[in-house]
Amino acid sequence: MYQYDQYDQAMVDARVEEFRDQARRRLEGKLTEDQFKPLRLMNGLYLQLHAYMLRVAIPYGTLNARQMEALADIADKYDRGYGHFTTRQNIQYNWIKLDDAADALADLAKVEMHAIQTSGNCIRNISSDHFAGAAHDEVADPRPYAELLRQWSSFHPEFTYLPRKFKIAVIAAEKDRAAMRLHDIGIRILKNDAGEIGAQFYAGGGMGRTPMIAPLIRDFVPLDQLITYAEACLRVYNRYGRRDNKYKARIKILVHELGAAEYTRQVEEEFAHMLSAGVEPPREELARIAAYFNDPAFVDGPKTIDRSDPDFALWVDRNTHRHKHDAYVSAVISLKPVGGIPGDATSDQMRLVAKLARDYSFDELRVMHTQNLLLPHVRIADLPALWAALDAAGLGSPNMDTIEDIIACPGLDYCSLANARSIPLAQRITERFAANGRTGELGELKLKISGCINACGHHHAGHIGILGVDKKGTENYQLSLGGSEAEDVSLAKITGPGFDEDGVIAAVETVTDVYLGARQDGERFLDTYRRIGMEPFKEALYG
Repeated sequence: MYQYDQYDQAMVDARVEEFRDQARRRLEGKLTEDQFKPLRLMNGLYLQLHAYMLRVAIPYGTLNARQMEALADIADKYDRGYGHFTTRQNIQYNWIKLDDAADALADLAKVEMHAIQTSGNCIRNISSDHFAGAAHDEVADPRPYAELLRQWSSFHPEFTYLPRKFKIAVIAAEKDRAAMRLHDIGIRILKNDAGEIGAQFYAGGGMGRTPMIAPLIRDFVPLDQLITYAEACLRVYNRYGRRDNKYKARIKILVHELGAAEYTRQVEEEFAHMLSAGVEPPREELARIAAYFNDPAFVDGPKTIDRSDPDFALWVDRNTHRHKHDAYVSAVISLKPVGGIPGDATSDQMRLVAKLARDYSFDELRVMHTQNLLLPHVRIADLPALWAALDAAGLGSPNMDTIEDIIACPGLDYCSLANARSIPLAQRITERFAANGRTGELGELKLKISGCINACGHHHAGHIGILGVDKKGTENYQLSLGGSEAEDVSLAKITGPGFDEDGVIAAVETVTDVYLGARQDGERFLDTYRRIGMEPFKEALYG
């Protein structure tokens, strides 16, 4: 993984001291909240319902054991002993005091971490496939390119004050595990017909109140021109993106209103101008960065797994992923126990995961887009010992990609933007399906919950999506079906009138009953929905 050089460290340290002075002036009353707000947001500090929330960047989801231990220490010193991992592969702390915020940032800086550009109208944390560098189906490790984008975008003077926030995802496999086409820019590393590796660009995706799937704008960009093309995309957006209406300020609105063809024409024009002016990053910089992502020292070993213990076998089947080396797998650490809060981990659990990363995964771990954690490189021979340690700590739930593996935002329990609670609803749904024993029978079924239209829980992309709304002062939940954030990307459609909390839980169960009654051999929920359409589900829900 990438390591700071003296310039990286000096930059982050300077920002910490700058913020320390800003926070001090706010506490002394020398800055008003209106004056302080843009300064704290530049450092990932939000003011939510009950306290400040600090969002820490974990670039493309990769970190080491020392960094995870530092996150645990911060949870104990400055929060309430836990952190919340997000779909952006970040971690959030919900109970930060302003007096402590600069100290927390200083502790992060000691382990090469920060909260810069995790908020504000700038380029946010670059996300990627959580299996990057380990997956058997990728054409290259996408993380060097994500890191190159991160370095290019950090403190970029032209893009510090964009019309709105901007999110980029980079993948390198046909299978999309990062919701790539639901980002402002989605990049897929691929091989062309000549066997050359390059980048495919999508632009104008996003969720929120106006969800859109990003169209393809260029099918191949040489890798040494990837940054130049990304900059051309940003320049066109920065030039024409609306600043008069925040609801129409995202690039998805610009691409929609211009049309993908016209937006592409302008990007190509800008790209050609930049190339003619010699605006290209030095090729040796990519080579320097790529050297940090060399494979660890894999060793041969057993390639088959003893499945005599049925509980262990179930966990292997659901929570491990094929590795590019046949003596290894990638092992998912579930942060979704039945009745638990999706994405939350205690400081003790973080320290255990750090230890397991040292013992079993070459000191490397990942934050997953699904709000779980991952050990990317685990020897098959070590799986029984790893599973035993996880199971004992409540981290061994075998539920990856099942209805119990719910993505949920913090909702009205924490967020000042939310209209309804997400966490209790997620807890009750997992309890309902654990009790009725249908989780395994349902198979792959991705359920996502958002507490407001901003869609931080990605409900638009759920096979089943739930959106919390305010109905005359009462929490109400809209149910949607048919979404996907994978390579078969689609946006979910609302079934009809909403439900109260009890009603939406019953509605989810009704929807799964229809699926089980109608599915054909080998069909996922999403396949059955696409075959039979919405009407059988609406009939069962509303009569």
